[in-house]
Amino acid sequence: MLTKDKIQEFLKEIEVDDLVTNLQVVGNDVYIDMKSHSPAMHEKKKLEVAMKNAFASAFGEQVMLKLKIVSPEPTEVQQNQIKGKQIPGIQNIIAIASGKGGVGKSTVAANLAVTLAKMGFKVGLLDADIYGPSIPTMLDTEGSKPVSVEVDGKNLMKPVENYGVKMLSIGYFSGANQAVVWRGPMASKALNQMIRDAHWGTLDFLLIDLPPGTGDIHLSIIQEVPVTGAVIVSTPQHVALADVRKGIAMFTMESINIPVLGLIENMSYFTPAELPENKYYIFGNQGAKNMAEDLGIPVLGEIPLIQSIREAGDVGRPAALQEGSAIEEIYISTAQKMVESLVERNKNLPPTEAVKITTMAGCSSKS
Repeated sequence: MLTKDKIQEFLKEIEVDDLVTNLQVVGNDVYIDMKSHSPAMHEKKKLEVAMKNAFASAFGEQVMLKLKIVSPEPTEVQQNQIKGKQIPGIQNIIAIASGKGGVGKSTVAANLAVTLAKMGFKVGLLDADIYGPSIPTMLDTEGSKPVSVEVDGKNLMKPVENYGVKMLSIGYFSGANQAVVWRGPMASKALNQMIRDAHWGTLDFLLIDLPPGTGDIHLSIIQEVPVTGAVIVSTPQHVALADVRKGIAMFTMESINIPVLGLIENMSYFTPAELPENKYYIFGNQGAKNMAEDLGIPVLGEIPLIQSIREAGDVGRPAALQEGSAIEEIYISTAQKMVESLVERNKNLPPTEAVKITTMAGCSSKS
């Protein structure tokens, strides 16, 4: 028979008894209230997964664990974090990042942006890759120049717009064949100007396409604006996933503390156009899924390696705009899962970190 004493003894064995604030046993239902180690969402998720796995292993599937996890109050370090001021009119700022280059992060960012716009959201896209801007090419705005507009007596840049997405990139200010040779502080200053000296208007989302790795640009973004959450893009192979851990570690440092909304596995499998039902896992299988489970974060989507995605990016019309196609459905599902994760993050973390979404355009929070 399942008893409260037996559960308490088990909680001591797995060394989480100090986190438990309330415990009740009703038949085969175990109700546990506990607090997470830190306010970070990935820590809360990791604890939830570990608890459910431990209970299933110890007591079997017949025992139902009813778990409620709350986040602790922020520490003094977290309260004193250097966070940028909210940009008026922008509801949520999402960093699209990767641990290494060549994983298709900008392609994912461009397709997510147009997908969110198609879903009814007001979307902006900031190309923060100062040294290798690719958004102008992928969204067919090469050669465009932001114009100056006067807002409340101040001259601001008006972002370039296409496919319902407002965008800014250093590529609009430098020539197509001109290399940007700047030291870190100069690049950061240019980036801050594109954020603060632009008339973004009202946005549900501002997606920031970050350069690969962890460096000056990333720290500048973190200090300049209150980033609501980060989405990490990777490919399935081990060498890419190893760098993903470093990227996630940067965002979840106590002094930075930006929630990771989830992981997107790009080039997840190869599907030839003539055999759309076939899947060839040329870079490995379920690498992102296994890592996400280990880190306690969700997998938002698995994007296949399809020739039309590359071709669409080269001609400046993202593949997610292909009505009725399989890739459109995949990106819609990925965007919906990202929004669901964002809603959950805004619900469970202090409201001072971000403004909640008020229009879901067909998405709902996970139950």
